[in-house]
Amino acid sequence: MVADSGRAIQRMARAIAPGGWLVVLDYNHAQNAWDPAPPAEFAAFYARFLAWRAANGWDNDVADHLPALIEAAGLTDIRSHEANEISERSDADFVQKTALWIEVIDNLGPTLSRAGVCDVALLDAARRSYDAWRASELVTQTLSMKAIVAAAATAPRATMRPD
Repeated sequence: MVADSGRAIQRMARAIAPGGWLVVLDYNHAQNAWDPAPPAEFAAFYARFLAWRAANGWDNDVADHLPALIEAAGLTDIRSHEANEISERSDADFVQKTALWIEVIDNLGPTLSRAGVCDVALLDAARRSYDAWRASELVTQTLSMKAIVAAAATAPRATMRPD
């Protein structure tokens, strides 16, 4: 099924009470970054993961496209704020947060393999190389994310009509 972000935003906009606010937090998967660069096996997996998402109609840079979709839905006062999730080696939860890609490989691997996106050997190599690299060399992981806030129009005031 192809994702339809515009339709989803329109539905959210209709659900907002007059004068209410819409807040959307979403990722730009194509803009995630690691320092230093990840090993080749993981980079190959990640490129195929992004291609698979795109082939399924999922926008890998959706957070950058949300303001226009929100404006098209009739909302106003649209503001976009960077809300990147940055994990640094010195963070207490670094190991937990950087395990995300191990979980993605483990959970989506069978689906990607059945779809012909990655074979089992690439998935295994990506998982092993990423896990070793994050344990020894990874300094910073940045998951690109934005928060977009927009206002719904206020309802026109009802006028009193004489009966």
